[in-house]
Amino acid sequence: MINIIGGTKKRTKIYAPLNNVRPTSAQKRESMFSIIESYSLKMDLNIFKKFKVLDLFAGSGALGLEAISRGAEFAYFYENNIDVIYQLKKNCLKICKKNNFCIKVENILKSQFQDINNEISLVFIDPPYKINPFEKILNNIYKSKILSKNAIIVLECYQKTNVKLPPFFLCFNERIYGKTKIIFLINKVA
Repeated sequence: MINIIGGTKKRTKIYAPLNNVRPTSAQKRESMFSIIESYSLKMDLNIFKKFKVLDLFAGSGALGLEAISRGAEFAYFYENNIDVIYQLKKNCLKICKKNNFCIKVENILKSQFQDINNEISLVFIDPPYKINPFEKILNNIYKSKILSKNAIIVLECYQKTNVKLPPFFLCFNERIYGKTKIIFLINKVA
């Protein structure tokens, strides 16, 4: 079990599936949200006002649920592992209101994000460490035109992964935590 670490659902426990999931630790989540909050304040983005979240490779949903607890209005969770989706739905029902989340069961690598009908302010992309799908997914997200102006995208990967960024995203921060690299991007073009 892991805890939500901030916001209205702080200390609420959610379950992480035992197999095929690597939940983001509380320390990394705290650091991620601190960096996001600091950057949005510095740039006067007000990202946490009526924002919508996209959590790709959602697993337990910890990142998107943390965002809901901190004020996100709506979250899309993309997960295609059938063994994980049951627990993800239970976690969403525990943290979210019934009408402020949607679980999409589809192959993220092929998704064009056509059925998202909200402008997205915050994206988490946290795939299994053995794959490097970032360039393809970032291109698909950009082409879908779902991002708000100055949307923030957070990538989590193995620290030695070479992430190739499309030209319409700018890296504003990068951190290493043990075996994990976390990259913070901003959407340069809206």
